[in-house]
Amino acid sequence: MSESPRVYLLDVEGTVAPLSLVTEQLFPYARKRLEPYLRMQVREPWIDAELAADLQLLAQENAAEDLISGAPALTAPAEDESWESRVPQIAEYLLWLMDQDRKSTALKALQGRVWRAGFESRELIGALFDDVRPAFECWSNQARVAIYSSGSVEAQRLLFQHSNAGDLTPYISAYFDTRVGTKRNAASYQRIAVSLAVLPQQILFFSDVVQELDAAREAGCATRLVMRPGNAPVSWQTHSAVSGLNAASE
Repeated sequence: MSESPRVYLLDVEGTVAPLSLVTEQLFPYARKRLEPYLRMQVREPWIDAELAADLQLLAQENAAEDLISGAPALTAPAEDESWESRVPQIAEYLLWLMDQDRKSTALKALQGRVWRAGFESRELIGALFDDVRPAFECWSNQARVAIYSSGSVEAQRLLFQHSNAGDLTPYISAYFDTRVGTKRNAASYQRIAVSLAVLPQQILFFSDVVQELDAAREAGCATRLVMRPGNAPVSWQTHSAVSGLNAASE
């Protein structure tokens, strides 16, 4: 891009963190602890409003499933029932969503709640590439750093707060998840630009996924394809490629 970006917008998995962070750490941790966590948290009358809203959204997503998808059924409790009676259904549907690699907003929110407990107990530590902290320190002096991931905003904050590079949240100005739209939709990047009060052309977006970069470029953003060890091979792409964040703005 001809001018320095005003916003450095970054994907997480495969860009600032290895793919193994999710597949070998976060997902297995969530799979093991989702149902026990829910059993503890949905006991009436202690269920909090935010959790109740996440569960209601999950039931709505389930109701919208195609009949041929094979999704386990999940219905919201009646007025005289509690979410506690639905825990087996909730857990079954959540695990099914994970098996299908669905980008479910409700799933990501509930995963984030489970990961919070793991990060706060130090059972989980966010594994980031070595060049992330130096890049964030440099960029935040001249522009803003923002994160856009399919993982929930809460999960993103936890990852960067409890990382192997220390607490990086002071360098990050904003976080975005699927509530702004999917990462392969150009409108999502336009919404992010509006939220940050910049033009799309003033955003430099990094990702290891070509389809995400295509959508960002369609919205007007500058792009960089990040090539990391362990990432899926890319057979065809038209984006500037970098091997790490230290060369990302060249």
